[in-house]
Amino acid sequence: MRRILIIRLGALGDFVLSFAAFEAIRAHHGTDEITLLTTAPYAELARRSPWFDRVRIDRRPGWWNPLAVVRLARALRGFDFIYDLQTSGRSGWYFRLAGRPPWSGIATGCSHPHANPDRDAMHTLERQREQLHQAGVRRFPPPDLSWLTTSDALGVPRPYALLVPGAAAHRPDKRWPAERFGALAAILARRGQRPVVLGQATETPLAAAIRAVCPEALDLTGCTGIPDIAALASRAALAVGNDTGPMHLIAAVGCPSVVLFSSASDPALTAPRGPAGRWPTVLRVPSLGDLPTDRVAAALP
Repeated sequence: MRRILIIRLGALGDFVLSFAAFEAIRAHHGTDEITLLTTAPYAELARRSPWFDRVRIDRRPGWWNPLAVVRLARALRGFDFIYDLQTSGRSGWYFRLAGRPPWSGIATGCSHPHANPDRDAMHTLERQREQLHQAGVRRFPPPDLSWLTTSDALGVPRPYALLVPGAAAHRPDKRWPAERFGALAAILARRGQRPVVLGQATETPLAAAIRAVCPEALDLTGCTGIPDIAALASRAALAVGNDTGPMHLIAAVGCPSVVLFSSASDPALTAPRGPAGRWPTVLRVPSLGDLPTDRVAAALP
C-alpha cells in the first residue's frame, strides 16, 4: 500500500471543481492510503466523502512562525507520491518542505510537471485532468455525489428554485442587484416555483430585499451548511446565482443553473460545471448592474 497526498486548499468553488480529480485519483490508486491536505472550512466535507482515508488541516503558517513551519514540514513528509492540485507559489514551497518527493504539479524540479505553457488559460476542470494524465492517471470516472445529497433538504416542499444573490463581500462587482433577484423571484413564483434564497448569515439583507419584492420567497440565509445546499440543489427545479462557491456545488449535483458573470471573472477559466463536465447557462456582461431581469428570465430552464 502506497501513501498518497493530495493538496487542495482554495475556496469552495475551487474545491468543488476538484471533485473530478479526487475521483480519478481514488480510482487510480485503489486501496492505497490517500490523505488530503486542505484548509479548515473543507475538512468536514472531505471526511464525509469516499475519496480520502485521512484529512489534514493546513493552517498556512508564515515564515515568522518557525515551529508551525516545522510541523507542516513533518505533515508533508513520508508520502510516496503527492498530487498538488493547488499549483500555487505556496504549494511550490511545500514541495521543498516535503523533501522533493515524487510530485505532480508545477513546482520547479518536480518529477511529474504539468508542462503545458498554456495551462493558465485552461478551465480548472480540463487543466487538472491534463495534469493528472501527465502524471499517469488514465481513468476519469464521473464523481458519484450521492453521499452529498442524502439529507432531507430541510423539508422544503417542491417545486422550488434556488437564488444565490451573494458573493465575496470584497467583490461587489460580482453581485447582480438584489432588487433584480427580487423581480426574478416574482417571475418564478408566478411560474409556480417557490424562490428559495441561499447565502451566509451576513447576506440576510439581500434576502430581505428580495422578499420586499416577492414575499413568497423563502429566506434560508444563514441556515444551510454544504450538505444542505447540495441536497436542496439535487431536488430544485433550477438555480440562478452569481459567480460564487455555492453555485459550483449546486451545478455539480446536476441542478439546471444560470450563472451570472461580470468582467471581474472569466467563466472560461472558473465557471461552475455540472455532471460529466456539463456547462451551466452562463450570462456575462461587463457590469452586472446593466444586466436586465428579462434577459435572465429568458435564460431560465
